[in-house]
Amino acid sequence: MSRREDIENALRHLAPKIPGYECGAIVDHAMDSAGLRSASAESAAWLSMTAYVRHVFTVYDDLLADGYDPESARFFVAEEMNFRLAEWGVLRTIDL
Repeated sequence: MSRREDIENALRHLAPKIPGYECGAIVDHAMDSAGLRSASAESAAWLSMTAYVRHVFTVYDDLLADGYDPESARFFVAEEMNFRLAEWGVLRTIDL
């Protein structure tokens, strides 16, 4: 099995209700990320998925543009991220 298939399988296990488009975009990000090349498929899937949700479905980038530091911005979007992840069937949550 290829690394891409391993990451996709891990992602589908983590988020069984994830829409196909989002799944593909997240796997693409995991494959393209130099920082995730040595990560396990499960870690790559989780980290890529949370980054995707943070940037696509929250106001995280707006908060950064408004001068918030990354840690504070992540705090303010955690609840919104957890809501989206739960919609996708993810049991794990983002810590506040």
